[in-house]
Amino acid sequence: MNRYLNKHIINDLKKKMVFITGPRQVGKTYLAKAIAEKFSSSVYLNYDDIDHARMIRKRQWPTASPLIIFDELHKMKNWKNYLKGTFDTRPANQQYLITGSARLDTFRQTGDSLAGRYYHYRLNPFSVRELKSPNETPYDILSRLITLGGFPEPYLSGTPVEANRWRQQYFTGIVREDILDFSRIQEVRAIRLLVDMLRKRVGAPLSFSSLARDLQIAPNTVKKYIAILESLYIVFLIRPYHRDVARAILKGPKIYFYDCGYVNRDEGSRFENAVAVSLLKHAQYLQDVEAQNISLHYIRTKEGRELDFVLTLDGQARQGIEVKLSDDHIAPPLAYFKKKLPEMEMLQLVHNLRQEKDVDGISVRHAGEWLANLDA
Repeated sequence: MNRYLNKHIINDLKKKMVFITGPRQVGKTYLAKAIAEKFSSSVYLNYDDIDHARMIRKRQWPTASPLIIFDELHKMKNWKNYLKGTFDTRPANQQYLITGSARLDTFRQTGDSLAGRYYHYRLNPFSVRELKSPNETPYDILSRLITLGGFPEPYLSGTPVEANRWRQQYFTGIVREDILDFSRIQEVRAIRLLVDMLRKRVGAPLSFSSLARDLQIAPNTVKKYIAILESLYIVFLIRPYHRDVARAILKGPKIYFYDCGYVNRDEGSRFENAVAVSLLKHAQYLQDVEAQNISLHYIRTKEGRELDFVLTLDGQARQGIEVKLSDDHIAPPLAYFKKKLPEMEMLQLVHNLRQEKDVDGISVRHAGEWLANLDA
């Protein structure tokens, strides 16, 4: 299948280098090799391979190859200087595609900037929109995403047992291969305990001090560990929206997993996580492809009224979204915030919904159908 970024990347390769980042096993290599098939010949080089690493360092690839794919190049010392020199002295019409399983800004090193030389795309797990098909209802697709998660291998396995086997191996591999790149071996146990704790806190504002007490470490250490998990695309944070940004920073973020199948709570929490991943993917797609200033947040008042998600454009709240597994009664926070922010579109997304309706300017919609019409 063609991934949702395929045509955009092919078009941008004609102009600059293209970076693809995202979680491990989300399909970056598959996407890169699918793009390579559009060229008469191409070269794929993975820095984790000893022979490939040597070829990369010595630039031993055919000068006539129209496309060079570098995988995990950020693990190479001074990779930014290397890439800048390679790109600036490239043969005419040679194009470069770079993939990696960690955020580019995590690996900032001394050296010249690559500014102006690349486009950056973030590849996310499957969503209802990407899997949309005339042969399957959005409801059924969303149900499978909630159960299996959106990573290609577990999703396509079709069974919870196979998905969980993949998931166990996946997180063991990340701990063994990736976390040690960021942290000391003595800290790995604490990070693994933190991940297990976060699995039960999905969708709730985080208290770093509470987590720190449970782990018997400092709050700043908890923040450091969560930053590592973010950098490795294991979790992502959604921060509160407030017109006064300084006040919003004081409130705790909510945390979600890229793999919603890893959530260790009830079906409603996994559903909320699946929606969060879809909204993040939608926002990042519009940021990367159309340069829109769109962001994903949530709202929570001091009195505890909370709106699950808020999409903002140019800093202004445009859509407020509450998610419910089966309840089609208007959630009180939606009614409250509709009065406070009347210009904002208010939606209640319900997975098991019998009939869509509109009540006092608030739309109650089938979650699967609505998600199937996002941009990515």
